[in-house]
Amino acid sequence: MLSFNRFRSYFGAKIAMDLGTANTLIYTKEKGVVLDEPSVVALNSDNGGGVVAVGKRAKEMYGRTPDRIKTVRPMKDGVIADFDVTKAMIQYFIGSVISKRRIGQPTMMVCVPSGITSVEMKAVIDSSMQCGAGKVHLIEEPMAAAIGSKLPIQDTTASMIIDIGGGTTEVAVISQFAIAYSESLRVAGDEMDTCIQRYVRREHGLSIGSFEAERIKIEIGSAAPLAEPLEGEVAGINVKTGIPRSILMTDTMIREALESPVRAIVESIRNALSKSSPELAADIRRRGIVLAGGGSLLKGLGSRLHTETDLPIFRAKDPLTAIVRGTGYVLDNLADLKKVCLN
Repeated sequence: MLSFNRFRSYFGAKIAMDLGTANTLIYTKEKGVVLDEPSVVALNSDNGGGVVAVGKRAKEMYGRTPDRIKTVRPMKDGVIADFDVTKAMIQYFIGSVISKRRIGQPTMMVCVPSGITSVEMKAVIDSSMQCGAGKVHLIEEPMAAAIGSKLPIQDTTASMIIDIGGGTTEVAVISQFAIAYSESLRVAGDEMDTCIQRYVRREHGLSIGSFEAERIKIEIGSAAPLAEPLEGEVAGINVKTGIPRSILMTDTMIREALESPVRAIVESIRNALSKSSPELAADIRRRGIVLAGGGSLLKGLGSRLHTETDLPIFRAKDPLTAIVRGTGYVLDNLADLKKVCLN
């Protein structure tokens, strides 16, 4: 006969999900981060839009498929842009991490942007419920990022967290289990990629894909001058001749392309500081600012923000998973931390 604990483990799982514009991550208490996949789905128009591939395999197919195969990103600016495709994507991801032997419906916690509307919240809950969740809790991304970065959210002394994701940059001041001030800026990693695409087309007459722009951003992109110059090759199509070609780009060029989104992030931080009370501002002055999210990995970003704000800048340990780990921690300790959830 199964022991009670072993028997209970076959029942509904607890799943924390960072349903991001660029990537989706899933966390379980037993195994930690069990999934980190691009939020991309490939659909076949010949069979009514049936799913061909999801995640990494779908991303690899982007721009390389016949006309009947369409590769889409169902999340935009941190929220659901295509309900049906998002539902299919969530179902696939959950099915890949939950044992078929489990009985019952999983309890899910999903992090969402702080500026989310009630309609967008309902879309997240409905899509999760239709994927088989028994109960769905929502938590704001900056709160999850702060918890995943191990900031003392319970203190009366305030902390500032900046979460730079694919679709949004979340700026928040947190104190006593609550967000004292937040600003959700729909400028983040995707906008950076778009700016690189525009720059390369305008300055070099080369049309490149969004994933090629993302690759060169990761390799040589920066927000401040680097100690050692970097360069990298970018491949695309000559807009005049239609012939494929490649060019060599430097970190200076990419930095110029990224100036607009980086400046927007700087201004949102300054705006948050100016709208905080003198007491909160004094706390942030002492504690500094913590960066999380994939966008925080942009080279030179910390030094640029320090120059612009004259505040200490720190980066969370493993910033790519800080949000989903924070979401999972709240789900695992829901009795004590229900107050930080939206529902």
